[in-house]
Amino acid sequence: MNANGASPQAVLDRLWERGRNFLGCRHAIMGGAMSWVSEQHLVAAISNAGGFGVLACGSLGPSQLQQEIGGAKALTDQPFGVNLITLHPQLDALIELCLAEGISHVVLAGGVPSSGAIRRIKDGGGKVICFTPALGLAKRLIRNGVDALVIEGAEAGGHIGPVSTSVLAQEILPQVREVPVFVAGGIGRGEAIVSYLQMGASGCQLGTRFVCATESIAHPDFKRAFIRASARDAVASVQIDPDLPVIPVRALINHGTQRFIEAQRNVAARFRGGEISQDEAQLEIELYWAGALKRAVLEGDVDNGSLMAGQSVGMVAQEEPAQAIIDELVGQALKALESQQFREAV
Repeated sequence: MNANGASPQAVLDRLWERGRNFLGCRHAIMGGAMSWVSEQHLVAAISNAGGFGVLACGSLGPSQLQQEIGGAKALTDQPFGVNLITLHPQLDALIELCLAEGISHVVLAGGVPSSGAIRRIKDGGGKVICFTPALGLAKRLIRNGVDALVIEGAEAGGHIGPVSTSVLAQEILPQVREVPVFVAGGIGRGEAIVSYLQMGASGCQLGTRFVCATESIAHPDFKRAFIRASARDAVASVQIDPDLPVIPVRALINHGTQRFIEAQRNVAARFRGGEISQDEAQLEIELYWAGALKRAVLEGDVDNGSLMAGQSVGMVAQEEPAQAIIDELVGQALKALESQQFREAV
């Protein structure tokens, strides 16, 4: 109990009340949308455990995404969201599908969404969540009508921005009160969740921590690579051509890392030669990553595929159920609050 008689659980409930109410779940812990990993089984498991699972559409078409949504609905009666990539050539159709399926929360990622896309989702009754790497963009997205934001630092796995999570949190959390803000990137323990909640976050998003969940369909070799890895093994990709903006991707270093450099050089040469436009070049690179990630996740090609991982990978020690992961995170959060109360009492 603290000086006001509140238990650690009551304090935690108060800290992430806004996030829980917005997501409609017991714990304001979002599952990061990881292509080929965040499919129906893992998403349902996270939601059933009290978190908020998010399906990763990635490069899936409407019919494939519909199957995933139906599968998740069959496995959970709890709310979950869908992550859509703004560069997807069928984005409009995917949005309409999500609305028709009654998806309550749509996450738009992979670029700055158009105001039209945001408006279509909201007009259809859905809530829109977007990523922001800077305060200026956060304000712009709020003006365009987004319902919540995720600030994701460079420690995250997959596509990343240039600024660390801790700096983004200090820059954005004190300045954004209009909508709930969730913090992501390098979070692997409950103590970190508490620290961001106390800074003003409404909740947190974790991806890497759930890759080795029992319910994850990731190949055993993919999971073993995560369990063996340390934080320094998760490195960011390098941009080859300054005229071809490519969002860096953080992954465990392997032979596939060098292959991506070669693929990027080839695409850049075709772009400079006028064979393809900038948008086509960027989409081709996105599809390269999707294919390389699929080979690693589903086929276990950990040497040549993409092992997208955040720097929190060093905290992934074993394969365990999603329920155990969330219980551990919440337990760590409560223990941190209890320790704070003890220090205040002394």
